[in-house]
Amino acid sequence: MTDTHRLSGRTAIITGATSGIGRATALLFADHGAGLVITGRRVDLGKSVEAECRRRGARCVFVEADHTKGEDCQRVVDAAAAEFGRIDILFNNAGIVTKGTAETTEEKVWDDTLALNVTAVWRMCRLVIPHMKRQGRGMIVNNGSDWSVVAGRNAFPYIASKGAVGMMTKAMALDFAQDGIRVNAVCPGDTFVDRWMEKGYFEGSNPVLLEEAIKESSAYIPMGRFGKPEEIAKAVLFLASDDSSFVTGHLLLVDGGNTAQ
Repeated sequence: MTDTHRLSGRTAIITGATSGIGRATALLFADHGAGLVITGRRVDLGKSVEAECRRRGARCVFVEADHTKGEDCQRVVDAAAAEFGRIDILFNNAGIVTKGTAETTEEKVWDDTLALNVTAVWRMCRLVIPHMKRQGRGMIVNNGSDWSVVAGRNAFPYIASKGAVGMMTKAMALDFAQDGIRVNAVCPGDTFVDRWMEKGYFEGSNPVLLEEAIKESSAYIPMGRFGKPEEIAKAVLFLASDDSSFVTGHLLLVDGGNTAQ
C-alpha cells in the first residue's frame, strides 16, 4: 500500500459530505482509494461531490439523507452494504452549530441540536457496528469539537452535544475494542467552511461581520487563523487509516492551539 492509497479496498460512509469538512474528507478519501457513500440534504451539492470523487477514480454513491430520521440512516447503511458488500469506515460528520445559554435556548433548538449532533451519531454507529463485527474490524470517526473538551459562552446546546460526542466516542471504543473496531473523534477548532458565506450564518451577518470574525481569530487562536477543511480532513484520514492502528478512544484536537491556553 502506497502513501497515496491508504484506504485502498476500504468502503467509507461520510455523512454531511456536501460541503466543508465532509466534502474535503470525501475528496481526500477518494484520492486514497476508498469506495465512498456520501450523504447530505442538498442534492445538487451532493451530486457535485459525487462527480468529483469519481473523476478522481473512486467509486462513489451519493444518498440524499436527513440523519435525524431513522429510516434515512438505515437507507444509507443499506446502500453502502448493497454497493460495496462491506463497511470499513464511518465518519459521522453531519451536524449543526447552535447558540444560546441554558436560559435562552428554546426547546426546538435543543431538540434539533441533539437530534443531529448526538442521536444521529449513535444511530449510525449502531447500524454499522454489526457489519464491522462480522468483518472483524472497522473504524469509526466522530466529528467532535474543541468544545468536546472545554466549554465556551453562548453556545450551550452545541457544547452539550459535542461533549456528549466525546464521551460516546470513549464509551464505544471500550465496548468494541475486542471486536477490532476502533472509535475516535476529530475535534476541530474554528474552521473556515463555506457555510459561513451563506446569508444568516452569523445571525443576520454580512461580509463585514465575516471579515471581523476572521480578523478576531488572530487574537484568540495561537496560530493566528482559522483552520481549513483540508487540514481537518487529513486528521480524519489518520484516524480512519491503519496509520492509527493502536489508537482508540482518542479525541484528536485540531484547533491551532486554542485549547492549550
